[in-house]
Amino acid sequence: MSERYSRQQLFTPIGEKGQELIRKKHVLIIGAGALGSASAEALVRAGIGKLTLIDRDYVEMSNLQRQQLYSEEDAFEKLPKVIAAKQRLHKINAEVNINALVMDASADNMDILLKDVDVMIDATDNFDIRFIINDLSQKYGIPWVYGSCVGSFGMCCTILPSKTPCLNCILKSLPVPGVTCDTAGIISPTVQLVTAYQVAEALKILVEDYSAINPKFLTFDLWNNEHFSFKISKLKSEECPSCGTNKTYPYLSFENQTKTSTLCGRNTVQIRPSMTKNYDFNELENQLKQHGKVERNPYLISCQLEDYRFVIFQDGRVFVHGTNDIQEAKKLYYRLLG
Repeated sequence: MSERYSRQQLFTPIGEKGQELIRKKHVLIIGAGALGSASAEALVRAGIGKLTLIDRDYVEMSNLQRQQLYSEEDAFEKLPKVIAAKQRLHKINAEVNINALVMDASADNMDILLKDVDVMIDATDNFDIRFIINDLSQKYGIPWVYGSCVGSFGMCCTILPSKTPCLNCILKSLPVPGVTCDTAGIISPTVQLVTAYQVAEALKILVEDYSAINPKFLTFDLWNNEHFSFKISKLKSEECPSCGTNKTYPYLSFENQTKTSTLCGRNTVQIRPSMTKNYDFNELENQLKQHGKVERNPYLISCQLEDYRFVIFQDGRVFVHGTNDIQEAKKLYYRLLG
């Protein structure tokens, strides 16, 4: 076992001292899909002391193309992703303390998990939870690494509380694509490259080499051979409610969270985003046509899926007809709308 990390320790910025630091640290990964499973495997192989995984979903066949920890057996059994991940990760490195939580991450249940966390890795599929992660990061002073990918396009950025702009600052200046893997697809090399950036940044934080942290927001398009990055330091705003002079952590408050409710007697869940969204129905229609029959009028657009009917109103509210299960409705919502 003394040879397990020998090649990593030969890397000068880590060395024996850095390896010992890694062994004492705790990483929280929110999401155990493509990015989360790849990051978890890399960190377990690197000898992280404790790893907490949060995910609300189970393994499906469509995951296997890019979610590297899972097998056909996991998909047949519909195992929760974090359970399947823990089983596989323990076979890779039995020394690591792995905490697997089958849950829907939210502002209400995540703060109690952060007591000894050294860095958080974003492996989520929507910006609702990313803004919650961002506010928790600022409130508790925990660094986090943002990452996202779709198609052949990926993004990554490291956020250090009190030192760098937060996600709230950055996204005021940066347009974010609204497509998802379920609408635009994804290739596995995109996942691997985002993971490589995220894990490298996490390792820098774990060994406390803050001078090596990338000060830029990275984007790339692997298929079109494009890479781009820009410095974000000037985007930091003292007026930002998440990281500015007068912090209010807006995304931790109930009124700024996505609301869900069941409609009595209608086998329907209503989802209301935290902020009013004015959709481009022409663009949305083309997006939804990939999934089912679409009908529209000036006030709403409807998509008939195999088991559900998905109705989006002009103000951003959504009805998911065909279920009273809020978690199932949210899963569909994020898959189709991001």
